[in-house]
Amino acid sequence: MISSIPKWVSNLFEGTLRTNAKVLETSYISSQIKKIRFQGDISKMNFQIGYANVLRVSETEYRNYTAAYHDKAKGIIDIIFHIHTNGVGSNYFDSLKAGDETYIGPSRGKKLYDPSVENQFFFGDETSLGLACSLLPLLKNNNHQFQFYFELDEENKNVPELLGLENFTVFQKNGSFRNEKWIGNLPLFKTDEWTNANFALVGNVKSVQVFRKVLKNKTQGNVYSQGYWLEGKKGL
Repeated sequence: MISSIPKWVSNLFEGTLRTNAKVLETSYISSQIKKIRFQGDISKMNFQIGYANVLRVSETEYRNYTAAYHDKAKGIIDIIFHIHTNGVGSNYFDSLKAGDETYIGPSRGKKLYDPSVENQFFFGDETSLGLACSLLPLLKNNNHQFQFYFELDEENKNVPELLGLENFTVFQKNGSFRNEKWIGNLPLFKTDEWTNANFALVGNVKSVQVFRKVLKNKTQGNVYSQGYWLEGKKGL
């Protein structure tokens, strides 16, 4: 997905990339997790589970974020941001306040949800909370059996509850999800209930890769994965 473009290209498409959304309100779920409600013309956007919107964070930089909630009739879109470093994206969204305007591009990406499968499993971190929030209503409305696993920093351990998520387990972000043997001993694998589940893995690339490998060896379910960030790589 796009993360930056040359300034001359940005200038060339300035009319297309002009501000099209206004910040209605903001709130901090924790010191690192900020939710922003935008309003604009989202009538033509395709909000599939796993799709993301491109948001402009500078003249040449763009970042991808998944809508946590949307209402096309009202033109409302909620996005949850992980404010964690001095990166251009974090700084930009940390600074946004009610009344500010920004650019939100169309949604596109990779589908992560198969409604035909009864059991649904989701794994992610702080960057995945918005996707989890958008997925929850579908899981409940379609009467799925579902489970969320999150690896989170200590200061964010209460965020899933504060966001209204259900059936979740929070694990400390300490590198455990880079250990195949440790993953293989998770409660997930102690029952046959999840053998043929739909698995959606998102967030840190390394954690997703290792978890995916274990699932491929231990289950017969469909595994969908999407890395959102990788240590040392900007604008993944």
